[in-house]
Amino acid sequence: MTHATVTAPEQDRSFDIEALPLRRPGRWIWAIALILFAAWFIQALWTNKNIDYSVVGQYLFNPEIVSGVGVTLLITAIAMIISTVLAVILAAMRLSGNPVAVAFSSFYVWLFRGTPLLVQIVIWGYFGLIFEKISLGIPFTDVVFWSIDTNVLLTAFVAGIIALTLNEAAYSAEIVRSGMLSVDAGQKEAAASLGMSPLATFVRILLPQAMRVIIPPLGNELISMIKNTSLLSLIAVMEVYTRATQISAQNLKQVELLIVVSIWYLLIVSILSIPQHYLERYFGRGVERNAPTSTLQKAREMTGAIAVQFQGKKKGERRG
Repeated sequence: MTHATVTAPEQDRSFDIEALPLRRPGRWIWAIALILFAAWFIQALWTNKNIDYSVVGQYLFNPEIVSGVGVTLLITAIAMIISTVLAVILAAMRLSGNPVAVAFSSFYVWLFRGTPLLVQIVIWGYFGLIFEKISLGIPFTDVVFWSIDTNVLLTAFVAGIIALTLNEAAYSAEIVRSGMLSVDAGQKEAAASLGMSPLATFVRILLPQAMRVIIPPLGNELISMIKNTSLLSLIAVMEVYTRATQISAQNLKQVELLIVVSIWYLLIVSILSIPQHYLERYFGRGVERNAPTSTLQKAREMTGAIAVQFQGKKKGERRG
């Protein structure tokens, strides 16, 4: 006996609705305008007869320039590490219950944020005019155990590091404090109920959770620190901008040397942005909506969105 195969009736899809992406012609107009402007600006710079690009290539890897880049990176690293430690200490003092510690931290932040960094650099650079000697002894007496000339101890390099460190610590302290305040107060109460000391609570409970909020603005401060090293040319610190200024004073190629310096700054900032991105992802894990996306990921998302819009446009034309 033959059994006929029974197939399910084909589903009627005449009433299915296919969602098409919303067309936004304004985006394309702005995108084309920006591309045309960027192309015009690049063409105007590239064909400018007042800029000798052969000089840019000649001095881009000049030994003196490369040496200045090394000094810039060294100053940035030392100042950023010390200022971060100071910032954590200042933030802990500001959040403590000790009124003297709170007053000292508040005064420190007020002083160094309220005066220009340029002024602070000059003061530390010419600190020998204020105090001719730096001595160690018994306070409020004439007993001195050790003394040294200020200009010998505070060289231009050391003075530059001190100025950048103390200034950056004031800004970073507020960043760390805001990160601490973002942590739920119940975390501190739970740690206290377990018998943890305030210091252990701060280091093991509050600080790790606050890093998700602290890292992005602290990364911006690092970038600012790199660029602020150029101000140290006022006290003759041999960083990259000072080196470029000295070379341009001899060959009178100021614009070309400024382009060389700008390329190095852009390169340094671009490289340092990579570990910052991964640090943000590491401390932001578990909070997907706050997870940062890289430039490559953004480019892929944009490409995918353009492809979807293009496919939707083709389907609409076929239906029409």
